[in-house]
Amino acid sequence: MKKVLLVDDEILIRETIRDTIQWEKEGFIYCGDASDGEVALPMIEQYQPDILITDIKMPFMDGLELSSFVRKNSPDIKIVILSGHGDFEYARTALRLGVEEYCTKPISSADLLQTLRQVSDKIDAARLEKLEIEQLKQEEKRQAGFTQSKLLNDLCSGFITTSEALHLSSKLNLNLLSRYYVVVTADFRKLAPSDSSSEDITEEMKHGEHMLNLKLDGNNHLVFKRSKTECVWILKYETQEQIKQALETVQQVQNQSMEHLSYSISVGIGSVQDRMQGIHVSFLEAMEDMHWRRLSRQNRHAMLESRNGSFEQSVFLDRAKFVEFLKIGSPAHAETFIHSFASILQHTDWQSSLIGYYILNDLTLEVFRSARDSYPNIANFDMTLQELQKAIELIRTLNESRAYLIRLAEQYWQWRSEASDKHGDMLIKVKKYIHEHYDKDYFSLQDAADHVNLSSGHLSKVFSQENGQTFIEYLTQTRIRKAMELLQTTQAKSYEIAFLVGYNDAHYFSNLFKRVTGMTTREFRKSGQLNKDLLTSEREEHKGFVSYS
Repeated sequence: MKKVLLVDDEILIRETIRDTIQWEKEGFIYCGDASDGEVALPMIEQYQPDILITDIKMPFMDGLELSSFVRKNSPDIKIVILSGHGDFEYARTALRLGVEEYCTKPISSADLLQTLRQVSDKIDAARLEKLEIEQLKQEEKRQAGFTQSKLLNDLCSGFITTSEALHLSSKLNLNLLSRYYVVVTADFRKLAPSDSSSEDITEEMKHGEHMLNLKLDGNNHLVFKRSKTECVWILKYETQEQIKQALETVQQVQNQSMEHLSYSISVGIGSVQDRMQGIHVSFLEAMEDMHWRRLSRQNRHAMLESRNGSFEQSVFLDRAKFVEFLKIGSPAHAETFIHSFASILQHTDWQSSLIGYYILNDLTLEVFRSARDSYPNIANFDMTLQELQKAIELIRTLNESRAYLIRLAEQYWQWRSEASDKHGDMLIKVKKYIHEHYDKDYFSLQDAADHVNLSSGHLSKVFSQENGQTFIEYLTQTRIRKAMELLQTTQAKSYEIAFLVGYNDAHYFSNLFKRVTGMTTREFRKSGQLNKDLLTSEREEHKGFVSYS
């Protein structure tokens, strides 16, 4: 219901209007009436009416003065002027003040009620418009944040090409361009039940995330939440020295002691890349690094608990020294090196304590992390880890622990041997599969991964590392090259060519074609020049398995 306040110096008019309209039945609330503008002001402040009905000619403060004051201080109140004067100047002044209606006396209750209904409809329309504008602003604000997060997530995941990322980032006023890039990931995770409530720990983790965010230069990193516990930073700098300094800051957080916290922070760091398309590779490496560091931290936390919260750091085997030997050493020197390396374990109680398990498991996790970084195409990775962890549980003597370390070293060297030339055949199969199915609009990374029996994430990482471009960039390049050929060798319409090269949205295809080639499809066709070098190199690269029509 709309609240109505009446101001008129004639008591008969006030009583007539008040008594002849069934206010509540008509959807209004009659707040009261006043004899002039000065008396009305405190009533307006008290009742906050939606509609003000006021006479023009009144003592002390007339209707025009009152209207001017209300328009300035309460602009949402709609004003209806009543006047017995026919002078046009009154009407013009009232309209200039922004009143809704100007009615001349005498006015019947029916006419006044009709006017009030019209003003009520305007109020409803204005409120609805205001609500829609506010909702639109909120949605735009929410969508802007969502779109930025989605853009960064898609860029890290390799779902969009460099040209698409630049196109989308320009719409968000987001600067992605830089000389160097590196991705940092962090996982904030509750360690174990504690006296703190779940909400308290969540707030602690948010604080830890915020502190890490503050340590990084806000002008040189882009951040998004990948999940409730995982956060991703894309660091971008113009020099290698700036990148080094930023990563040293991250390394400090990664290496700091977390024993006093009720949660753990596991930080992963990818490789430095000098191309935007390399962000995908750096992200995958950071996620792998974070995963193994989280496992290692959990293992050390379990060891800490098994020793009642206290242990000497020297009890751990030197992981860096062992991994360095695996990378440059040979099986011929394994026994001598490991005999000396494992001497720290000679006082370990293998019979009644789990401490030996945690020590060897800690080293094993580091070896696996290093192997995954160096040889990403390892098969049955998790299964092998489980087998070795079961083997650790059976160790009961120092000699058995040394034998296990030799086995661990041999496993690493086996991976090194198998990985020397393992990607070639697989990538040839993937590229052949792309050229056989690029015209399907539903074709995806998952389809190619299924074809070669790999996970999509693993294929994406290997493809990017070996080819210097992401899977989606290669697929887009293949489709655009074919579109270029069709534009010059056929009379097919642009929308028909879009369909033939795997795009069911002709408008999207046209925009993408221009971003990639710098020309519209019409301009390219009119140029009369087919990029023969592109097509020749494409045929040569895939000679033997690509058929061009």
